[in-house]
Formats: sequence, structure tokens, C-alpha cells
Amino acid sequence: MANIEVGEIFTISDETEQEQEVEVLASINIEGTNYVAVGFVEDIQEETEDDIDIFFLKVDEEGDLTAIESDEEFDKVSAAFEEIMDEEEE
Repeated sequence: MANIEVGEIFTISDETEQEQEVEVLASINIEGTNYVAVGFVEDIQEETEDDIDIFFLKVDEEGDLTAIESDEEFDKVSAAFEEIMDEEEE
């Protein structure tokens, strides 16, 4: 299983095939599956914490980042990441 470190930068293509660089902000393992929270590198460099758009992606067995398919899975992942973020702020 490939390990993705916080701070790693990946290039992903969006729907329009435009390449964007994203930085891994946090990673979490839920029920044996790894997920990462990523933000666009240019947002992170320019903005304060509040203005960064954060995306959640699933890490597959090859270590590739893939979209989260279902709303149910997305809700589970976003709730788990929110808990981490809250803990870090305390």
C-alpha cells in the first residue's frame, strides 16, 4: 500500500483536463481505506486558512488519488476530517 505524506504535492486533472497542483493537507484511514484532504497549491500560497477550498480524495491500492464516488462515503470522510481539524485547533 502506497503511503502518501502530508505536504506532498500532486498534479491532478480536473473535468476540463486542466492540470492543477494540489498539496496534501491531511490524511486519514477509515475502515482500511486511506483518504487525503487536498488544497490547490496556488490557494495555499496566496490565501489564509479560511479561503482554501479543500477536497477529499480516496487513495487506491496503487497510491493513485481517485474521486469519492458516493455521497455517503463523502459525508463519512468529511466528518472524520472535521474531527481532526477541530482537535488540531484546540
